[in-house]
Amino acid sequence: MTAIYDNIGAGYDYHRRADPGIVDGLSGMLGTPELGRYLDLACGSGNYTIALAGLGYSLTGLDISPRMLSAARAKSRAVGWALGGAGLLPFAEATFPGVVCTLAIHHFADLSAAFGECRRVLCPSAPIALFTGEAGQMRHYWLNAYFPDAMARSIADMPSRGEIESLLDAAGFIDLMFTSYKVTEDLQDRFLYSGKHEPEFYLAADARAAISTFAKHGDEAEIREGVTRLRDDIATGRFEDVRRSYISELGDYLFVRARRS
Repeated sequence: MTAIYDNIGAGYDYHRRADPGIVDGLSGMLGTPELGRYLDLACGSGNYTIALAGLGYSLTGLDISPRMLSAARAKSRAVGWALGGAGLLPFAEATFPGVVCTLAIHHFADLSAAFGECRRVLCPSAPIALFTGEAGQMRHYWLNAYFPDAMARSIADMPSRGEIESLLDAAGFIDLMFTSYKVTEDLQDRFLYSGKHEPEFYLAADARAAISTFAKHGDEAEIREGVTRLRDDIATGRFEDVRRSYISELGDYLFVRARRS
């Protein structure tokens, strides 16, 4: 699994960058930065870690991929970077006044264990702040029309809102709060459904290579055929009909906040 993240990391930062609106949402859930050193779990190449540090937070960024961490270290020495997985965090109990995790919980082999570890390393009453997709929302991505098998496998990896709530509750978190997020045309980061309003984005192989749905789940023949159909639909205008058929009120992603009991 680490090899997949290392391969994604090869061109990750060309398309991925911290979006200010998402950063604001995460900081709002974490609260004041003056309480100590926070943990960014599965930090990748550190884009959101560094953006939060720019708001005054002291952070440790943890990731399982040496290649991602190498890129992170090259961008900032102000953050403490650490190698490790979510299922067994290399930190003592009650170390952090907050944990943040952005677009990563679907990568964890055991989400229950990961949430349990987050609770263990959090100080009493401290928050966990997540930005994530969820399975119900993903079924309404128009990408399903062009890459159905890759999306089905990606959806199978993604917990539902109910599963997230249940697992956080079982791990000992309280005061759960969910806030839906809709992708806007000015979104600066480039994750799976960031091209919701810009279908041309998915025509570029390097853009797809930085997204785990394509890098991990994509079948070459399906991707090639889906890209061809998408290009044709954009040219003929049929794409607008496809997009309208996937409109949903569920939102595209979720902000999730809870507190250690």
